[in-house]
Amino acid sequence: MPTYDYVCKACGHELELFQNISEAPKRKCPACKKNRLERKIGGGAGFLFKGSGFYLTDYRSESYRKAADAESKPADKGGEGSTKAPEAKTPAAEPRPKKKGEAAPASPAKKHKAT
Repeated sequence: MPTYDYVCKACGHELELFQNISEAPKRKCPACKKNRLERKIGGGAGFLFKGSGFYLTDYRSESYRKAADAESKPADKGGEGSTKAPEAKTPAAEPRPKKKGEAAPASPAKKHKAT
């Protein structure tokens, strides 16, 4: 139900009422009991989020966001200001030199589809 703001033109009393949209506006002021209560025109409250229906990540702290950003960025290549040690390269599978009397390593066999 929407919240409506009212003001009494007789005594100046202001109040908020929860009313159904189809309900008629109130006229009697609860303070002075005169029929001078008028509904104020307002922009509305928009959405009011109440309760525990929020995602945990909606309102994370600034330190959490900074740490998450640091993890998602690519690793620095060891340039100026880098705090990480450069990663050591693992040796690739390179052919070793052939010894005397040793046969050359066989290349991987290619599979051909029979037609």
